[in-house]
Amino acid sequence: MPRLSIWFLRAALVYLAVGITFGALMLANKGVPFYPQLWRLFPMHVEFLLVGWTVQLAMGVAYWILPRFTRGAKRGNVPLAWSAWVMLNAGILMVFLGAWLAASSWLYVGGRVIEGLAAAAFTLNVWSRVRPVG
Repeated sequence: MPRLSIWFLRAALVYLAVGITFGALMLANKGVPFYPQLWRLFPMHVEFLLVGWTVQLAMGVAYWILPRFTRGAKRGNVPLAWSAWVMLNAGILMVFLGAWLAASSWLYVGGRVIEGLAAAAFTLNVWSRVRPVG
């Protein structure tokens, strides 16, 4: 398994653990209210599970499993793929900070833009490895 796929999958598992923890705290607070401000974690819970875990897991597996059509070929532009990983995680953390510091909407929007750039960089990297059958 390539090193980048390992990093995608490790980061995805970290986001899964943190997202589940946020969800468990909110659920416990719903049953026995102990800290009403915990509901501020809801946007971060959704972000960590949808983008941090699901998207990152899909990107890591896709980078690993998409075919290479020539023997010994690389998996596309490796620095571009690493930049996609960095941009995706930076975007997730910016959205987290933007949601936590509710007054900082530029962080939230900037994080979404960086996540979009990460998706574009990753797509550009793997595009040559996606071909029709036959």
